[in-house]
Amino acid sequence: MEEKKTIKPQLPKDTPVQYVKGVGPKRAQFLQRLGIKTLEDSLYYLPWRYEDRKNLKKIAELTCGNLETTLGEVSSAKIITTPRKRMKIFEVVISDGTGFLKCRWFNQPYMEKYFKKGQKVILSGVIKGSPSLLRSALRSEEGAGFGSLNLSSGFEMDNPDFEHVEDNDKFIHTKRIIPVYKATEGFTPKQMRVLMFNTVNAYSSLVTDCLPEDILKRNKLKPLQWAIKETHFPEEFNDVSALNRGIGPGHTRLIFDEFFLLELGLALMKKRKVSEKGISFSASADSPGGEKDKGTLVSKFLNSLPFNLTDAQKRVFEEISEDMKKDLPMNRLLHGDVGCGKTVVALLSMLTAVGSGYQACLMAPTEILAEQHFINIRKMTNGLGLKTTLLTSSSRNRPVPNGTTPAAEISSGSAHIIIGTHSLIQEQIKFKNLGFAVIDEQHKFGVVQRADLRKKGFNPDILVMTATPIPRTLALTLYGDLDISLIDELPSGRKPVMTKVFFSPQKKNVYDLINSEVSKGRQVYIVYPLIEGSEKLDLKCAVDGAEAFKKIFPERKIGLIHGKMRHEDREVVMSAFKSGDIDILVATTVIEVGMDIPNASLMLIVHAERFGLAQLHQLRGRIGRGGYESYCLLMAYPPLSEDAKRRLKVMEETGDGFKIAEEDLSIRGPGEFFGTRQAGMPDLKIANILRDIKILETARKEAFALADCDPALINYPLLKNLLYSKWHGRLELIKS
Repeated sequence: MEEKKTIKPQLPKDTPVQYVKGVGPKRAQFLQRLGIKTLEDSLYYLPWRYEDRKNLKKIAELTCGNLETTLGEVSSAKIITTPRKRMKIFEVVISDGTGFLKCRWFNQPYMEKYFKKGQKVILSGVIKGSPSLLRSALRSEEGAGFGSLNLSSGFEMDNPDFEHVEDNDKFIHTKRIIPVYKATEGFTPKQMRVLMFNTVNAYSSLVTDCLPEDILKRNKLKPLQWAIKETHFPEEFNDVSALNRGIGPGHTRLIFDEFFLLELGLALMKKRKVSEKGISFSASADSPGGEKDKGTLVSKFLNSLPFNLTDAQKRVFEEISEDMKKDLPMNRLLHGDVGCGKTVVALLSMLTAVGSGYQACLMAPTEILAEQHFINIRKMTNGLGLKTTLLTSSSRNRPVPNGTTPAAEISSGSAHIIIGTHSLIQEQIKFKNLGFAVIDEQHKFGVVQRADLRKKGFNPDILVMTATPIPRTLALTLYGDLDISLIDELPSGRKPVMTKVFFSPQKKNVYDLINSEVSKGRQVYIVYPLIEGSEKLDLKCAVDGAEAFKKIFPERKIGLIHGKMRHEDREVVMSAFKSGDIDILVATTVIEVGMDIPNASLMLIVHAERFGLAQLHQLRGRIGRGGYESYCLLMAYPPLSEDAKRRLKVMEETGDGFKIAEEDLSIRGPGEFFGTRQAGMPDLKIANILRDIKILETARKEAFALADCDPALINYPLLKNLLYSKWHGRLELIKS
């Protein structure tokens, strides 16, 4: 049997939690489900809410339905067995001279040992009123002699927290603001509170305050050890409402620390990249106006476009071009609303690099998206004399027409523009001279993947794109090491898409709208959440839907596209839809991005309640591209959660991608939204990027200022070590 050990204060804070007093190996397994693996994890496992139990009330003053705290003397204590012995109920009656309070614990007969007649106890719980039941309980030997009291003031509590007055110099569960922790198997909420109380009091002194003193003074931040103790068991700050919103002074310090360490890592990454040597691309690559050299790839491409760039596209391409001329590696984020033309700007930048003698690549998160980019870019650059190659896990070793493979084309340099997935960063893939890399849907990748892609060339310029607008708060948090460009203008002629929620009884109205649009010569998307039916999920699917719509619209040409189809088959379907040979395209979310069919004017999204806001907005962005009145129909099936109702309402009310992004962040919450965080970055366990934006901005300012003054953190060795540990050693942030 393993000897149980007890942690000593001099042991490091990364000591496994099983050695904390009161835990042990078995309980440690339960705590790991809460993310508590070490002593430090336990110190930073904060309450999810607080209760005010410091104000004692007389029993006669208690209010039904409220969480109340009162003090009284035990009048009676007994175990009651229900009929047929199905349940044992332990009952205690206490009195304080103003009335009686009955407390009950169900199937916990062992509670009898904690209560003796005449003991004084403090109890906290939700008040229930039942004087008649109490009067009945007092018709016993223990209740004799209390008949003169006003029994109308009798109340009940079920499973209250309690403490004995004579045994407590320091109350934990009552007579104070108490923390409530999310518990797990192996712990009752009360046991969890005891464990945290003992842990915080014994070991919070192990935490070293690594932040520079001048930053703490400048921002009036409390000491870290005080902040940890005060956040767990408030003594000085008594505003429960503020504590429950996470804005107490202890919270503020801990939130600042999280943001500061995140932003300092990003600042040092940016500082390091600025000091590195990069590629200076040829200045002869012309501007969007095409005035310098009519023979360059950029000019030829611009002249081939059937439309003019928007002013915003021109401005952003100028920003990128200026970066590319410098001999420093570019790191820029490009974002904007759906349909604003990010891909065209990215392609212009890639052509600038190719025109200077380098290879350019675009990395997408899925094979479907990579294939769509490949098809579109190959078509757009047709006539420029360039070789565009597709590299995915399924195409890597597939022979191409000249008898070689995509990998061979990339390594030989015969491939000028390479479109691919994660396969691009695999070790066996060698570029001849990669100079420019685009990362699409950056939020699905991360800083590690970005660094891996950079290693494929000699510090190539990096342009990351995201398919949805980014809330300013999230941009500061996720992309603090990047310069940011925004395309804030849509091409002329784009009309707002009318969006409406429908339910099953309104199917005929939906079918009439679809038929009306097709009769006008327009085309329709119908999107399903699943490819095929599932026994686990009672959802409609694309395969069955395609067959159903062939029967509903027998005279229309129905197509089907989904992710399990072979690449060649998907390309045939997409080409047929683009050419107008398909009237109604039934699909999954493979058409979320990359599809540009100006003639498509209506989209029906089936089981819209199952989609996230960002995805709904992306899907809607596939229509309204041809200047026609366009319609997005959201077919929803009850029961709808409150979040689903809110998402659908937002979609009906606005087409502004930035408002939708803010709403998405608000609905999903920063924890879930940050689930898509960039790999390699520290978690945000305490900070809330919506609630704490002012703290984030302050922390960012301080972090970047410190990085400017001491980029190697020579004067802050403790902070340097802490930074490495928080970034999990995944990035070489600082070069000594």
